[in-house]
Amino acid sequence: MKAKVYFADMRTSWTENTQKKLTRLMKIAGMDQINFDRQYTAVKLHFGEPGNLAYLRPKYARVIVDFVKARGGIPFLTDAGTLYVGRRKHAPEHIECAYFNGFTPFTTGCHIIIADGLRGTDEAYVPVNGEYVKEAKIGRALYDADIIISLTHFKMHLSSGIGGAMKNLGMGGGSRAGKMEMHSAGKPNVNAEKCTGCGACVRNCALDAVTITDKKASIDHALCAGCGRCIGICNYDAIGAGWSESEKVMNAKIAEYTLAMLQGKPHFHISMAIDISPNCDCFGHNDVPVVPDIGMFASFDPVAIDAACADAVNASPIARGSILDGAETYGDHFSTIHKKTDWRAQIAHAEKIGLGNGEYELITI
Repeated sequence: MKAKVYFADMRTSWTENTQKKLTRLMKIAGMDQINFDRQYTAVKLHFGEPGNLAYLRPKYARVIVDFVKARGGIPFLTDAGTLYVGRRKHAPEHIECAYFNGFTPFTTGCHIIIADGLRGTDEAYVPVNGEYVKEAKIGRALYDADIIISLTHFKMHLSSGIGGAMKNLGMGGGSRAGKMEMHSAGKPNVNAEKCTGCGACVRNCALDAVTITDKKASIDHALCAGCGRCIGICNYDAIGAGWSESEKVMNAKIAEYTLAMLQGKPHFHISMAIDISPNCDCFGHNDVPVVPDIGMFASFDPVAIDAACADAVNASPIARGSILDGAETYGDHFSTIHKKTDWRAQIAHAEKIGLGNGEYELITI
């Protein structure tokens, strides 16, 4: 059977603003069928890198929080730390970044919990027995949550092609070690120019894989387990992950991580196809949206909602002045911009492992 995906455009009226329309969409799509009573409910979203203005406004999160609270739930906003250097590498600056972008308890109605803890190492090991991942490393707060709601800003992505619900959950919810597993088949590396030889990485390596020579750290990849703790512990951003995984394999791993996170739990997915930027909200800037705003999508199926959003983008006219305007086309809008990756690989693998259904029935409200 085709999965059901519900859609509402961004038109409003004197009697129904955007927030009320989103609430109506969630109700019609069946979100209130979930028993929220006294259940810890993780609202997984992206707080946006400072400098980027394409991320979702905090008021969208407030709509979901109020919906959950009205049904007795205990909501919290969450995301996990990043591998790259930015403003969201560890929990204190991640929360500060969220506040800077407007995600405070006063605007959203609930608190923020960084899913993988202070340094990105607070993780749960979840068996998944996938084709590429056997044990996913999920941020502890997401693992401990009773219910997971994804609130996704749908957009394009440099590596995965699409930044949809699965990217938000699978990659976004993985701990530092989990993100490294998805991005790379290799191990961390040391940037000698940044290394001060402080020894924090040595003291925190359980396998004695890190040594200091001439006041510079080095990592023995034969001993390294790829846990990523050294990346999180380094205060000088001198240790980073390898970025060696192919886009096709990375997309498959994202699907397998999403399966690990959602299995056995009630979950629901909301995607906002607005301000559709050519790159992720992880960038400290955003470009002209590639197509006009499309609308709001909701579904119990994370695969179907990603497929529906991608199809809607491809069916939309190119925005004048965007990077797509005048570009040589490659079959769809996504591959026109990011030629090395195919977003359909993520959908196909997600279907293969039983995460959801790429075929959907679109129901417009």
